[in-house]
Amino acid sequence: GRRREPLENVAGRIHQQGSGANKPRAYVQPGDLAEPAAVRAIGDDIEREFGRLDILINNAGININDRHWDKLTPENAKLMVDGNLAASAQCVTAALPLMRQNKDGLIIHTASMAGRFIGGFPGPMYTAAKHGVVAMSHSINMQECVNGIRSCVFLPGEVATPILDSRPNPVGPEVRARMVQPEDCASLICYIAMLPPRLCMNEVMLSPTHNRRYVAEIERMSSL
Repeated sequence: GRRREPLENVAGRIHQQGSGANKPRAYVQPGDLAEPAAVRAIGDDIEREFGRLDILINNAGININDRHWDKLTPENAKLMVDGNLAASAQCVTAALPLMRQNKDGLIIHTASMAGRFIGGFPGPMYTAAKHGVVAMSHSINMQECVNGIRSCVFLPGEVATPILDSRPNPVGPEVRARMVQPEDCASLICYIAMLPPRLCMNEVMLSPTHNRRYVAEIERMSSL
């Protein structure tokens, strides 16, 4: 992440877990993943500090309110591609050399259901970029499987995170309670990370049972 304080807060929670030899250690390195120089510096720092990288969680992403073609500008279009596709790709280029050294490694990308389905709400550039993440993940498996490296693309539906507050029409707590929760995503990612190296979860989708997209279509059909 770009902001040190939220990263330090997470690191503090990690430090509170376990005890003695089992006490985990968190290492914080802020950076703007849309900037190639920052990604390269973080990769170099990981190699210098640890000498290896076992798992990369590509979780960076962004969306904007003025997301449709009648509002998009060249600057915002670039922002969406940089934040949702280029940042992930740049992290991959920093991670792969470290993973190849050990003939082992796992990369998990957080994409979106918008990476598989084309719809109006997420916006065209977000949808295009997330489709790119899906394609990128599968291409990693095609080339890096001989190096023992696995790539999984995770496609969640609506997740109840603070980013919902910045939507043009924020939803209330009852609606958010029906969405996928952050801990649901974390549990699934942990499961993928614990799979034996001989297995690759290529792609996985997680959506709320009460899927607002489906519900809207049901209501539209019933009104015809």
